[in-house]
Amino acid sequence: MVVPYTHEPFTDFTVEENRQQMLAALKKVEKDLGKEYPLIIGGERITTEEKIVSVNPADKEEVIGYVSKANKELAEKAMQVADKTFETWRKSDPKFRADILFRSAAIIRRRKHEFTAHLIKEGGKPWKEADADTAEAIDFLEYYGRQMLELKDGVKVNSRPIEYNQYHYIPLGVGVVISPWNFLFAIMAGTTVAAMVTGNTVLLKPASATPVIAYKLMEVLEEAGMPAGVINYIPGPGKEVGDYLVDHPRTRFISFTGSRDVGTRIFERAAKVQEGQKWLKRTIIEMGGKDTIVVDNEADLELAAESIVQSAFGFSGQKCSACSRAVIHEDVYDEVKNRVVELTSELSAGNPYDNSHFMGPVIDQGAYDKIMDYIEVGKKEGDLLVGGTGDDSKGWFVNPTVFGDVDPEARIMQEEIFGPVVALTKAKSFDEAIDIANNTEYGLTGAVITNNRTHQEQARQDFHVGNLYFNRGCTAAIVGYQPFGGFNMSGTDSKAGGPDYLIHHMQGKTSSEML
Repeated sequence: MVVPYTHEPFTDFTVEENRQQMLAALKKVEKDLGKEYPLIIGGERITTEEKIVSVNPADKEEVIGYVSKANKELAEKAMQVADKTFETWRKSDPKFRADILFRSAAIIRRRKHEFTAHLIKEGGKPWKEADADTAEAIDFLEYYGRQMLELKDGVKVNSRPIEYNQYHYIPLGVGVVISPWNFLFAIMAGTTVAAMVTGNTVLLKPASATPVIAYKLMEVLEEAGMPAGVINYIPGPGKEVGDYLVDHPRTRFISFTGSRDVGTRIFERAAKVQEGQKWLKRTIIEMGGKDTIVVDNEADLELAAESIVQSAFGFSGQKCSACSRAVIHEDVYDEVKNRVVELTSELSAGNPYDNSHFMGPVIDQGAYDKIMDYIEVGKKEGDLLVGGTGDDSKGWFVNPTVFGDVDPEARIMQEEIFGPVVALTKAKSFDEAIDIANNTEYGLTGAVITNNRTHQEQARQDFHVGNLYFNRGCTAAIVGYQPFGGFNMSGTDSKAGGPDYLIHHMQGKTSSEML
């Protein structure tokens, strides 16, 4: 029997004891700043001359760590190790694999504030966001371990008196996992262990902005008993290491979370059958979003304004699920708009170290410049209601920004900004609001604030997103509760944290014995 699991609780930092523990964890993590981190290939630590420099986005002079940088030769070495290790790992007991995840979750849980402190430093996450990231990483480990135990004996199929039929799942092979910087622990851990617990071997290429936390996960998995060569840690440039491994004929699948541009490029490259390749590569791809909160004229307007602000500006809008558009019924537009401006004006952006700011920095100079460019575009496309300013002198800080009366076809209503910018537009009817909500190439998350049950059911049918929420914000899916993944250009809708996610990493095999 598989023991059920409820999600890891979030930490209440208004409790003084918890606050002091978090401050102590930050002090402890600061002692590790500036350390060097090697690659891990087949359990071997390999140091390279070239380094990825991970910095604190809230204080860019503060170096988190110097991480050895993989190249094509080392990527090939890792591929050969993973390919060889697969021959034994694929036959390992699924319970053995699941137990590694359960032990890893317990280790992280015991050191929860320490990992959260790493996320505050390397990812620039406010305490609440960082704590949720750590909790989600634990949830992925626990949930996927239990899912593997559910799947290990396959699925019952019909047999006849003359034959006994079985249907079970076998692993695919070597998987390339390319993880993002925004959920630098949770998504990185979830995509990696999903590939591993299903019996595949893994080449982990974490985001270059946040490679240190991935090394910390490797240490945990090794402590929990993961054999050498099962997961190989090879941070490196996407154009060199990423492309090489995506194209490699021995790569069986690619699991990617990131931007639309990179995701579609991977999808296209993976479709090409290379010389010596014996399979069609599978892709598990989660890309961006242009997520909308629809506010009906029959709605709790305070809830609507709070949902827009929390969803738009949590982690500085650096979530594929973030609310970057609000479509508000014209009857209540002015009231909701004014309240959004009031709530946004109360927020501040600053170094998350002392937990005194709602928002921290954006991730790096490239993100800062892109967001500030979009703000300039927004000034031409709508009314700047609040924000519109930034400061990159010490860290990369952009103030929460709201534009009003924006045309639904405007660039800031159509293109993913990935920053603390939200555009408001009005609709004449609920039908028109849903039409506007659906008018982008994405389809990840959305929310509808309404007390009209007919409109709610209409949205359930017609609002074309992978994750639809009613009377709440459009972010913060919980593993096992709201399986996460989107439609259209938001990805392959593989539904991370859901009951069929692991199956994407396996293939079904039928065996039939004549009796």
